[in-house]
Amino acid sequence: MSVVPRLMTLADLSGPQINRLVNHAHHLKHLSLPWLAPQQATKKKNNLRMPSQSLFNKSIALLFSKRSTRTRMAAETAAVLLGGRALFLGSSDIQFGVNESPRDSARVIGGMCEGIFARVGAHEEIEELARYSPVPVLNALSSFWHPTQVLADLLTLHEHAHLFSPDTPAPSPTKPLPPLRPLTIAYVGDSANVLHDMLVTYPRLGHKVRVATPPQPQYNPPKPIWDRVVELGCDKHIVWSNDPREAVKGADVVVTDTWISMGQEAEKAQRLTDFAGYQITETLCREGGANPDWKFLHCLPRKQDEVDDEVFYSSRSLVFPEADNRKWTIMAAFDLLFGKWDITGEKTLKGGE
Repeated sequence: MSVVPRLMTLADLSGPQINRLVNHAHHLKHLSLPWLAPQQATKKKNNLRMPSQSLFNKSIALLFSKRSTRTRMAAETAAVLLGGRALFLGSSDIQFGVNESPRDSARVIGGMCEGIFARVGAHEEIEELARYSPVPVLNALSSFWHPTQVLADLLTLHEHAHLFSPDTPAPSPTKPLPPLRPLTIAYVGDSANVLHDMLVTYPRLGHKVRVATPPQPQYNPPKPIWDRVVELGCDKHIVWSNDPREAVKGADVVVTDTWISMGQEAEKAQRLTDFAGYQITETLCREGGANPDWKFLHCLPRKQDEVDDEVFYSSRSLVFPEADNRKWTIMAAFDLLFGKWDITGEKTLKGGE
């Protein structure tokens, strides 16, 4: 019996395995886009290649305890393109977390579906699901990690590699993704799940990470997160401070996230006070010494307090290509994890798949 694969965080994968996922997303994206174009050129579509149909006749459970726009839409549309179906199981729809334990839910859902894409609260919930599920489990978001978001960010940065290096060609649908030169990536905001996956990913791919969070201890990463960062040797390439201007020094990319996550609404007033001066603006980045052509990322939904309109809707902003790429990176993860049980590439390397 094969060991059931799972993906909780990009810390579970090596640098080459992460790059494989991102390149697979690029490949699936450009196989799929012609099929999604208007039906004016039907004859031309006779010569098109289909994307992987690894989910043909398969069902993927979207077990979402938290509401979602991008993650849910990406998952449902990606499953269709892979020949399968996504079943949305919201917190008010099923017994999970109400009258049934994660262990029992994992066995029941895994007995009827071929994969579980789970968006939960406490990270312990998805760990328990994965421990007892007979089918692969992919983390759609937990209190600790958000791997599919950072995969989308990586695909977006590679697609815009030519903006960071004049010698790099623009991406081509028929060629592999262009490489990224080593970047300095600044994160200004709360130490939350998106940042945590950034910390265990970017340094292993040759990039530097500079972070600014408020000085209060609740805005630092939990011990299990930092232990994983140190275990992977990523801490050597991370600079941490409480000064946003220090964080953006030399930055090629500036990233922020929501300051008030779902479930933290009661803390809103205090958090807005603690994050005073952290809003991403042209002035902050100029005074901090960001590179003149810096680009901006945000996982959305965005609030004005986090980044002003001048940056958010400017040519610096890659947030909407970043949002679009949630679909393609989730599609790649679904194909390799749920369809082929080969998220690490070991089967491919051994000549399997």
